[in-house]
Amino acid sequence: MKRTPKTLLVLALVVVVGMAFRVSWNALRDVARAIGADHTAATLYPFVVDGLMALALVATLVLTADARRFALRVLGTYTGASLVLNYVHGLVPALHGASVDWGRLADWNPANWALVLLATSLPVGSIYFGSDLVAKVLHHQPTPAANAEKTVESVSNRSMADQGEPTPEPRVVNAVPIPRPVQVGFLKPTLPLKPMPAIEPVPARPASTVAADSVRTRRATGRVPDVARSTRPKRTPGELLQEARAASADWPDAHLTADRIRKTVHTSAEKARGLRDALIAERAA
Repeated sequence: MKRTPKTLLVLALVVVVGMAFRVSWNALRDVARAIGADHTAATLYPFVVDGLMALALVATLVLTADARRFALRVLGTYTGASLVLNYVHGLVPALHGASVDWGRLADWNPANWALVLLATSLPVGSIYFGSDLVAKVLHHQPTPAANAEKTVESVSNRSMADQGEPTPEPRVVNAVPIPRPVQVGFLKPTLPLKPMPAIEPVPARPASTVAADSVRTRRATGRVPDVARSTRPKRTPGELLQEARAASADWPDAHLTADRIRKTVHTSAEKARGLRDALIAERAA
């Protein structure tokens, strides 16, 4: 949705809510006068009830989980209370002219007591619930679920070159336990110990000789066994051409390819290309 329609929609909503507040403000002001509020208090009374409804609605859009459910309960409670007081204002015509008795909202005493209790408790509830909602909104921290989804999506959308080389897994080396030496210092030998022969020191070889030996490659010695040799006799180019000519005698020109000749006469790709050129030249001649 474009920005201009959104702006018009929000402005229309503000106008409708403002007109609805004006209608409700008249009824709540008369109810506040009936329960003993002065002129200034009666004027501010609708802002206490309907204003908290607007605050709870904004809190539901920001909060999550249990805090959001609490804001929804506050919104539903004050919406129902405002609806009841507007309904009472419509049922009691004396409230319109402020000629009703002080503290009298209904003829039946239990109903009148309940209505007066409701009307007088709404300002106190606005202080408590409004402060709690504001504190919850200020201390609210958005969950990182949305950011994590965006991160995973961005990583999956990147090419392999952008993601970089994968981290190699650590190599696990099978550690062979080294046997611990046996301490024989405190054991009494039963047999006479033979003296160890002296080890003559090996003269150190120069670094150039070691490097030359390491670079030098060993050549294969000995003859190749007969089993490892190929049993197919080596064919001359004339014999290969004769076999290819006999095998491709009934082939059309489109099937005369180097790959097919290579598979038929069992030769290398380079020789197959030479045979193909020779056969094509013979057919052209």
